[in-house]
Amino acid sequence: MEIPFDIEFIADSFNLDGRYVGYNVKNDGHINSTYVISFEDGEGCSKKYTLQKINTYVFKDPDKLMSNIVGVTSHIKNKLDDYERRTLNFLPAKDGKYYAVDPNGDCWRCYDYIDNAYTCNIIDSAEVFYNAGKSFGNFQKLLSDYPIDKLFETIPKFHNTYSRFNDFLKAVERDASGRASSVKDEIQFVLDREADTKVLLAELEKNELPLRVTHNDTKLNNILFDSETNEGICIIDLDTVMPGLSLYDFGDSIRFGANTASEDEKDLSKVSLSLELYEAYTRGYLSTAKKSLTEKEMFYLPFSAKLMTLECGMRFLTDYLDGDVYFKTEYPEHNLVRCRDQFKLVADIEKKYEQMQEVTQKAINED
Repeated sequence: MEIPFDIEFIADSFNLDGRYVGYNVKNDGHINSTYVISFEDGEGCSKKYTLQKINTYVFKDPDKLMSNIVGVTSHIKNKLDDYERRTLNFLPAKDGKYYAVDPNGDCWRCYDYIDNAYTCNIIDSAEVFYNAGKSFGNFQKLLSDYPIDKLFETIPKFHNTYSRFNDFLKAVERDASGRASSVKDEIQFVLDREADTKVLLAELEKNELPLRVTHNDTKLNNILFDSETNEGICIIDLDTVMPGLSLYDFGDSIRFGANTASEDEKDLSKVSLSLELYEAYTRGYLSTAKKSLTEKEMFYLPFSAKLMTLECGMRFLTDYLDGDVYFKTEYPEHNLVRCRDQFKLVADIEKKYEQMQEVTQKAINED
């Protein structure tokens, strides 16, 4: 990774303890550039911080972005005795803001590094997915009383599925890549499910579903797991924290984690919903979040898995029709492969829907 500026110079923009020693590059993020910087005090004790360059191309207003992040992490901190490892602790720059601007105009933020922790990219057991559900459920519980009017919508209509549907219709009409005639079945798949795209939004408009703090990127690698206990301890990558429905986060976790294949799998016979993994995540999630959720939210848990999978597939298809202008692709049919994978998962969720409802109700009834 190319170092865009002097790291020590940027670190000096924050009130950090000790003498700067050096840095290591972290390469596991897709949006921001991240470095672990080390300091040492006069007695030889070391202290590490995470220094991160904010991607202002994606997040154009760092003040609103950091207002959201510092607001929710401070809220969590005030509820925990052992907050040092349970939430990210952001540090103000010397001018009082929670980011600093370097001479190149780049924005940087800094937070305490959490040691003896790791992230996962692969779900290799139901236990791992149970712990993931437990962690995201606890995140939802801790923020269930957060004043939602204090959150900014940093990416407008991010999970507005009907808005995504209308974007899809425009892409079909434009047919910018000349591909529409070759994907008639996929287009029809989406058209047949237009009503699904409106369900949760209609409930929100009727105040039947509450606005919550949502993470909006509930992948497994956005959880820090303790190196000794393997328990999930801290939710990270909070850039997409916004007002939304708790169901968006739950559904996207299932879409990502309970699929028996990767989203790039060309052999659709390998794609299905694992009921074992669905049950594990649901049990973990409800073990911490249940008391903070409404009955209507819990009722829609299985549906949210279908909806978020449909939305994702629809976005891949939209980009394929537009000529692959949004998602990075490795070959010409990459977005189409991804789209078909998601739609196969939607179809399998529809087949297993009653079983998912039974599993969910059983988890709701657990003490």
